[in-house]
Amino acid sequence: MGDKRIIAVNSNCYHGYSIERAIEGIKNAGYHYVELTATKGWTEHVFPTQSFEYLQGLKDKLEDMDLVPFAMSGHTNLMDEERLPDFIMNIKLAAFFGCNYIVTSVGEAHLTDKRKSGNEVLINHINSLIPYLNRYHIQMVIETHGEHGSGKILEDIVEAVDSEYVKINYDTANVIFYGKVKPEEDIKNCIKNVTYMHLKDKLGDKGEWNFPAPGKGYIDFPRIFSELRNAGNNCPFSIEIEFTPKGTANAEEVDQAIKDAAEYLISQGFEL
Repeated sequence: MGDKRIIAVNSNCYHGYSIERAIEGIKNAGYHYVELTATKGWTEHVFPTQSFEYLQGLKDKLEDMDLVPFAMSGHTNLMDEERLPDFIMNIKLAAFFGCNYIVTSVGEAHLTDKRKSGNEVLINHINSLIPYLNRYHIQMVIETHGEHGSGKILEDIVEAVDSEYVKINYDTANVIFYGKVKPEEDIKNCIKNVTYMHLKDKLGDKGEWNFPAPGKGYIDFPRIFSELRNAGNNCPFSIEIEFTPKGTANAEEVDQAIKDAAEYLISQGFEL
């Protein structure tokens, strides 16, 4: 028997293409779970401002295709008090789709935003969201990203919040790109609070935007998998492939990349 943890595809892999096209590609590649992307100004595959008719139609389409939208990427700047209502709307949208997780970074992923605060303010903002997470039974997972680009940094924040509803989304490539650390070593600092993982590979220099399919870069995934298994950590994997700044020539290139990722994970003992 293979490893039975949830293995999903982040619809952000299909950045620049429609959610309908993303769903088609993910289903055809053999996956059963999808992380829907609702990232303002970047990939708005689903968004609270879309019509109920459209969102319900998409929910029906996912059900018809036997694809489970178990998570939502709802990145919002948690430093900015004015953006908290937007994140609350994303929590409600995640609940509408039946998601168990909502992913965010501390800052606004992919948007330039100068608003920064100390950890005390950040922790107060996170605490204000917990009643909504509790109401909708959704776990918020904070992503290793930007100035909070290592597991060690996020561990301090999550420990201070001390809630079952607030844990870590460990992005294996972001900790190299932003945190300048090795994921197979850094993950030991926070593994007990990692309840979600963006499985993303890396090529090129640390600060180079080059994120191929898992298994096509230089990240030591077997060692990371070993650390997780040794810790009894069965967190979901969500595959994220962000390619290079020039993007992809067509959606079929994304299709092939997520198929390559599936083959790699199966070779490592996992089941889709």
